[in-house]
Amino acid sequence: MVDLVEFYRDRVFRFCYRMLGQRQDAEDAAQETFVRVLRGLAAWDRRRDFEPWLLAIAGNRCRTLLAARKRRPATGPLDEDQVVDRTPDWRALHSLAEEVQLALLRLRPEHRETFVLFHENNLTYDQIAVAIQRPLGTVKTWIHQARQQLLAQLRQREVVGGRRHAVRAI
Repeated sequence: MVDLVEFYRDRVFRFCYRMLGQRQDAEDAAQETFVRVLRGLAAWDRRRDFEPWLLAIAGNRCRTLLAARKRRPATGPLDEDQVVDRTPDWRALHSLAEEVQLALLRLRPEHRETFVLFHENNLTYDQIAVAIQRPLGTVKTWIHQARQQLLAQLRQREVVGGRRHAVRAI
C-alpha cells in the first residue's frame, strides 16, 4: 500500500487542488482519499482500471468538501495575503497557470472534475464515465462546456485573445 500511495500521491493531490483551490483542503482530501481506498481495496473490481476508481473516490471527497463549504459561513477576518488586489497591475502579477486555476474554480464542480480528469489526469471519456457514474454523452458535454467556459473567462480577463484561440490548448 505504501508503494501505491507514493505512486499516486502527487496525482491525487493535484486533482484535489484543482477541484478545491486551497492547498490545505487538497491535502486533507488527498489523505482522506487514500484512507478510503485502503478501507475499500477489498471491494475494488480488479478487472477495472485502478486509477479511475482512485480518482472517483478523490472526486467524491472533493465534492463533499465543496458542499460543506457552501453550508458554512465565512468566519474571521481575512489575512492580508488572502486579499486579492484588483488594481490594473494585478493581472500582470499572475501567471497563466494561476489564471487558469481561478477560471477552473468558477466552473460548476462536475465540469471542473471532468475537465481535470480528462486534461490533467489523461483519463479517456469512457474511464471518466465509469469513474463518476455518468453517461458517456454527459461526460463529453461537460468537458466541452468546461472548455468553452474556461476560454470565455480567460478572454474576458484578457489572458487569451482572438476568436481562433485553440480551446484544446487550455
